[in-house]
Amino acid sequence: MTECVLVSDLHGKTDRYEKLFKFILEDSPGAVFIGGDILPHLASNGPPGNFVTDYIFGKLSGLREAMGVDYPSIFIIPGNDDDRGVEDDLRSRPGKDLVIYVHNRNVPYLDWSVYGYAYTPPSPFMLKDWERYDVSRYTDPGCVSPEEGRYSMPISEDEKRFETIAGDLVSLTGEDDLKSAAFLFHAPPYKTALDRAGLDGRMIEGIPMDVNVGSIAIRRFIEERQPLLTMHGHIHESARLSGSWKDRIGRTTMLSAAHDGPELSVVKFILEDPGKASRELI
Repeated sequence: MTECVLVSDLHGKTDRYEKLFKFILEDSPGAVFIGGDILPHLASNGPPGNFVTDYIFGKLSGLREAMGVDYPSIFIIPGNDDDRGVEDDLRSRPGKDLVIYVHNRNVPYLDWSVYGYAYTPPSPFMLKDWERYDVSRYTDPGCVSPEEGRYSMPISEDEKRFETIAGDLVSLTGEDDLKSAAFLFHAPPYKTALDRAGLDGRMIEGIPMDVNVGSIAIRRFIEERQPLLTMHGHIHESARLSGSWKDRIGRTTMLSAAHDGPELSVVKFILEDPGKASRELI
């Protein structure tokens, strides 16, 4: 059996990272999936140096030395709270043999294919490095469009205006057979148990805010293409409000490791039967 774990939205909190590293050492999973929002917030006091190349890679180097051949495959994507520079850090030489960067990629893993995709629909936040229009150039009330937000690196006006999550997923997967595919997303699929934001009663200029803020494009993709497994994060409070951190559409199992408590949320599953997943808060 191929034992795997999913975590997401660690936001540079070293106490959660330390729990994750300890868990990997003791539980020895075959694969670890890290679903975005990796870095500390700008106002946070993280460890000195570059958080990815100095802290994360430093810790993972120690794990690899301690675990030897049992060191897992670690698949990772950014999230909407991470700046664009994290991509170069994750792809850098210090990360070779430590992590597998899968945003907008398809990587084989044993008998499966792992796809990664980091972009989320427009949010109220100004940083847009990892945000896209979803299925059209529509932005929910209270949210800032990709054309109006800020970017940490230059991006073309055409990309801001015309690229969508829906279009990206077509380009990423083409005509691929997805029956043995696992997708690592940051955004959850729209109107599922993984997509419940704490926006009850909130109004913007007299318009109620949608309590579902996930991706319509990702939901349609799952409905139409039916991959084996999709993994998500992004909406921290969703499991508390919806009552579930997992859901299903057709044959596709959908899991989320997002959590709004102080603990690290670890979702454990086997790729042979992801529907039997369990969650631990540690």
